[in-house]
Amino acid sequence: MDHHNHQGVKGFEITDLLNTSLDLDQFTEEEKWRIEHIRMHEKHKGHDQMHAEMVLVLLTALILGQVVLVFWRSRHPRSYQIVTLIGMWVIPFVLCIRNHWWRFIFFWLLYTCITIMIGNKAMRKPLQGTTPRLVYKWFLLLYKVSYGLGIIGYTIMMATFLGFNLMFGVKPHVWMDVGIMFLFYGLYYGVLGRDCAEICADKMAAHVGYYKPDGMPTRSLDPDVCAVCGNKLLVLDNEQAVLEKTYRLTCQHVFHEFCIRGWCIVGKKCICPYCKEKVDLKRMLANPWEKPHVLYGQLLDWIRWLVAWQPVIIMAVQGVNYLLGLE
Repeated sequence: MDHHNHQGVKGFEITDLLNTSLDLDQFTEEEKWRIEHIRMHEKHKGHDQMHAEMVLVLLTALILGQVVLVFWRSRHPRSYQIVTLIGMWVIPFVLCIRNHWWRFIFFWLLYTCITIMIGNKAMRKPLQGTTPRLVYKWFLLLYKVSYGLGIIGYTIMMATFLGFNLMFGVKPHVWMDVGIMFLFYGLYYGVLGRDCAEICADKMAAHVGYYKPDGMPTRSLDPDVCAVCGNKLLVLDNEQAVLEKTYRLTCQHVFHEFCIRGWCIVGKKCICPYCKEKVDLKRMLANPWEKPHVLYGQLLDWIRWLVAWQPVIIMAVQGVNYLLGLE
């Protein structure tokens, strides 16, 4: 703010210019702009210190929030996972309801209905023989679709940065909005799918009776049975495999290839479903085209904090600012 503005306009004092009932029609456009400038300056006078305090509150909340979440996750991982999953599921839906984003609401309801139906099958006792394969097929499909959506969104955004949209006569913000939408859908449903898959994997394995989080399995494993789904292995020699190949871990336990990949990659279980020996993912993912799926799974884990916990921290910061009288 320059010194001339502080002296007023047309002989009017600062206090006169701050009066909202002042008739502005007697001033030129330039003088009207200067008056608005003066009013804005006076309105925010002394706010620099307030803004600094707000930034300090935000940084403190981010650090404390991260410490609390890390401590919670290390001490009580199960409750952390469940609460985070609920937050991931509910918070975006509530925001979309408020903003009338009907497309997201439609896909959210579709995903929720199918997942609840499949999750209900996974938690039934006794477990039906076809349920494990149905569960893994759904979550593996969801995993691949989310991965594909993320790649498409990223590609569209990079193409926009490189100016390919100009070749089609499309404005940059249109392509960028589409790219961000694809990327968000891929990351969001990828995270939800992985968390739900892990919960279903625990329940199914416990109900089948081979895997127990603590202690030894309650049943002995026959050599021709898959310890993930509990169904018989139709072939042990992949050269004769017609319906589905099998996979032998370093512990010599054999599984359906589809089941063990779903167990390790989708359900994030890096141990043998029967004896709990560590699974060598590098050996399992010998194909270099499959290795990015593991890295993508790690990326999805980072999204939880942004979607589930960042809104909670921001709401807490706003509450603190309100109590301290900060605007």
